[in-house]
Amino acid sequence: MKTMTCKQLGGTCNKEFHANTFEEMAEMSKKHGMEMFQKGNKKHLKAMNEMKELMKKPDAMEEWFENKKKEFDALTEDN
Repeated sequence: MKTMTCKQLGGTCNKEFHANTFEEMAEMSKKHGMEMFQKGNKKHLKAMNEMKELMKKPDAMEEWFENKKKEFDALTEDN
């Protein structure tokens, strides 16, 4: 199991996510983002808008995703 924070995944807080795969990690981050969206958290809303802009450029979004996956893969397992 590995740990990444919301900030590491493009967000704005230090909430930690623990997962065995990057796909699980991304799903937890997405769920957290939706919770923050529903709460109207301004910092998270700003980060989401930046992500929406990135999504308009498929190559940029793919590169971002690949870089985050590499970052996850490079992490050491939690003890």
